[in-house]
Amino acid sequence: MPCNNGLAVLAISFLARVATGLELSVNNHAADFTLSAELGPAISLSCLVHNSSQAEELLWYRGDGQVGLNDGNKVNISNICISPVNESDNGVTFTCRLARDKSVQVSVLLDVQFPPRLSGEETLHVEEEKDVTLTCNSKSNPQAQSTWYKDTQILTLQQSRHELYQTSEIFRLSIKKVQKSDNGTYTCVVDSPLGKGTRDFHLIVEDKKYVFPMEAVIAAVVVVSLTVFFGIVARRDKFFKCFKKPRETAL
Repeated sequence: MPCNNGLAVLAISFLARVATGLELSVNNHAADFTLSAELGPAISLSCLVHNSSQAEELLWYRGDGQVGLNDGNKVNISNICISPVNESDNGVTFTCRLARDKSVQVSVLLDVQFPPRLSGEETLHVEEEKDVTLTCNSKSNPQAQSTWYKDTQILTLQQSRHELYQTSEIFRLSIKKVQKSDNGTYTCVVDSPLGKGTRDFHLIVEDKKYVFPMEAVIAAVVVVSLTVFFGIVARRDKFFKCFKKPRETAL
């Protein structure tokens, strides 16, 4: 009957909550909510127990991990501070729970907004008729959109030669079988409502290098060497006759 006992405990806990009106609030929110924030300034979250006639211990969680609290910051009211707020806090959920009944809880989802961070330049040397990929890595919230320029003009995409790939953090331009006409400066512009970032790629297309395969060269040398060797062996008698001393004639 363990299952029935468990259901009975849950029912009693639920009825007790209904009867007493026991609940939690975080920053005056009694239900889950999203909190918008910016990079840098600290955020304070305050969890409060309502309608309880006894001391209630509170727990805080960041995602699935429990947050360590001081002894004087656990009973009936508990505060945590996120400082400084950074990009890794975006999308993280903080949850305040009642220790004796973890189903009593309020969660806060952080929506940390920040512009794209992108700058600098890079020079790429690529051989003619080979492929090249230009990649910008940039996070932002809200998500940014990218535009590619060549020599300050919006790049005209050729379906057979250009390919774009984009995720929330990666913006990539691939060029197939580069030509001399592809020489120039390519600029990745990542734009969001909070700002934009840019990165330049100086593409230098070099002459195609014609390289003889080493295996073929070695094979040709071996064939020629063997041909010469067997030719000498086949004509060894003639060589020996040429170098054979004539017999001396007695007087």
